[in-house]
Amino acid sequence: MPPKKGAPVVEKARLGRPSNNLKMGIVGLPNVGKSSLFNTIAKCDLGKSANFPYATIEPEEARVPVPDDRFLWLCEKYKPKSEIPAFLTCIDIAGLTAGASTGAGLGNAFLSNVRAVDGIFQVVRAFDDAEVIHVEGDVDPCRDMEIISKELRLKDIEWTEKSLETARKNARGASGLDAKRKQEDIATMEKALKALTEDNMDVRKVDWSPKEVDVINTMSLLTAKPVIYLVNLSERDYVRKKNKWLPKIKQWIDENNPGDQLIPFSVALEERLVQAGSPEKEQEELKALGENVTGALSKITKAGYDGLDLIRYFTCGPDEVRAWCIRSGTKAPNAAGVIHSDFQQKFVCGEIMAFSDLQQYGTEGETKAAGKLRQEGKNYIVVDGDVCHWQVGR
Repeated sequence: MPPKKGAPVVEKARLGRPSNNLKMGIVGLPNVGKSSLFNTIAKCDLGKSANFPYATIEPEEARVPVPDDRFLWLCEKYKPKSEIPAFLTCIDIAGLTAGASTGAGLGNAFLSNVRAVDGIFQVVRAFDDAEVIHVEGDVDPCRDMEIISKELRLKDIEWTEKSLETARKNARGASGLDAKRKQEDIATMEKALKALTEDNMDVRKVDWSPKEVDVINTMSLLTAKPVIYLVNLSERDYVRKKNKWLPKIKQWIDENNPGDQLIPFSVALEERLVQAGSPEKEQEELKALGENVTGALSKITKAGYDGLDLIRYFTCGPDEVRAWCIRSGTKAPNAAGVIHSDFQQKFVCGEIMAFSDLQQYGTEGETKAAGKLRQEGKNYIVVDGDVCHWQVGR
């Protein structure tokens, strides 16, 4: 049954930071195409691509525009002085090697950098190239995925055991409600440890209650972060949509982390498209490869944005059309607060149009005349694609 009118809306508990400024980390073994992907997705050369492990030592960051036809339509409609799309922040992180959880290679720095991001693009190498060495000696993407999975879980086990030890010490001598709360926290940590050690599960695959989510979020566990697997193919395999490793990679994901997304791409092709210099020349390059060949960067960017449970709403006018990034389930005052904290503190109401209504009727005036412009209060949950005008008090 729908909630009664006027009843408070309970926001869904979710793993991860309660923030709209979220980041995806590009993760993988050395020489799988991480920095090359970062360079192309950011259309820059911040990542130091090179044919040896640890070419990327310090994490590099880029803000990547998220493709959105709605935003383009609004810009065409309003012809503003300024156009600001939604962005996905991507971090290029140094390559992981076996033993990272115990500090091997750049393990400590790697795991610290992974802990600082909110989601993971895991780049998996499925191409052969004698000129690009593999840190494990040969190409075996399932083995590589197993290495990363194992290292992340091992570090989570270490952190969870330490958290449990501290929690048990703090629970000694506690009484009443405080003792009950601390025992519930301990039970949650024990549940996480069992999942990691006995069930061989990532924390994000466990069914958590809202109270348990609050405890897990204080631990910043690596396996609590959403993962999208990016399988780097040769250009030839990508174009013909065939590779001997893809079925095995899909099987590994289904058996170990069911439900996680797999996106094939070819960093060699994406590099060539970026070097083409213009969208028109990119299309010419793609057309020469075949009728149904497209690049994968837009799909990757959108998948990262969606994987972090992000949506966007729009503000529009002759001065600026802008897409604002928020988490799904965000109430109107918090959404307004993304623009300025005063908007949240002095929030009165929002004048809201669905993008589809504005597109259908053509102008704000016609949309209002059709009864599709509405006022919403503090309990309104902003929907992806809303066009918003916030009313705030003095």
